Amino acid sequence: MKKLVNLACGTLALVVLVVALRTGSAAEKTKGPTIKKLGTIDLLMVETTPVVFKDRLYRFEYVRDNYHANKTGASYFRFIDVATGVATPASAKGQHLGCAYADGDTMYVFGTDKWGGSRITVFQSKDLKEWQSQPALNLPGWGLYNTSVCRANGRYLMALEADKPRELVGIPFTIFFAESKDLLNWNLLSTDCAYSKEKYTACPALRYLDGYFYMIYLEARPGPTYESHIVRSKDLKRWESSRLNPVLAFSKEDKTIANQKLTPEQRKAISQAKDINNSDVDLCEYQGKTVIYYSWGNQQGKEFLAEAVYEGTLASFLRSAFP
Repeated sequence: MKKLVNLACGTLALVVLVVALRTGSAAEKTKGPTIKKLGTIDLLMVETTPVVFKDRLYRFEYVRDNYHANKTGASYFRFIDVATGVATPASAKGQHLGCAYADGDTMYVFGTDKWGGSRITVFQSKDLKEWQSQPALNLPGWGLYNTSVCRANGRYLMALEADKPRELVGIPFTIFFAESKDLLNWNLLSTDCAYSKEKYTACPALRYLDGYFYMIYLEARPGPTYESHIVRSKDLKRWESSRLNPVLAFSKEDKTIANQKLTPEQRKAISQAKDINNSDVDLCEYQGKTVIYYSWGNQQGKEFLAEAVYEGTLASFLRSAFP
């Protein structure tokens, strides 16, 4: 009788061990993208885009009129050469909430005429010094904010964050889409192409891979707190949310000092700041890694720019969010 009991116990233990091993293996496969936060590099710098142009990594920046080093009295755009820290000349005076997209030997930048404006302007340059501009979108009655651009199947797509018209938006903010064949002339897609009219969705970062549009966006959570989530869609209408969300959420690592040039006063402001937010994520691949910039802070004006990295390609990052 004891032998039978021992045999049964041994068999049960073996089954438990096999299940544990399989569960552990599955857990490893569904871990998702591991992002390493590197820390804060600036204050009151929020909307940025990492972009590779002529084999160099740049950080496009929307410099607000109240930025601590802005003495011009107006907002503008610029690029920072990440390796050297050197800034390009200011451009697009008075424009807001921009994003950048490099296509071959030309850099394109898209700016909104004002927070909640109705016009998007496209700027283009081959040297980041001399710029040409023209209207990209004019949507009277709309309230437009952040944008993001990617290429997909021979065309270009732009994600547009909006809070008006209310009858289309639903719960602000909502992300709509426009398309172009040349990055200069744009048309709004059907307003059925949207995400999401049922909840707060802002700050889009749009990419395309394997027949899917992937989009990182900001979602308001109870508290309130604000997290960056990722979704994907084949048609910009029906969306699948990653079960591994959030991609980024506020944590103590946000306040790590990554820029040794920050002054004692700036470091004090960082250490004492309220942190309930990881927003305005944007990313690109450079030298086999995924470079990430994001904003943290109180989501009410006291905001900080931080950097992070994923040790793998952008394709790997996107795919790992949907195992």
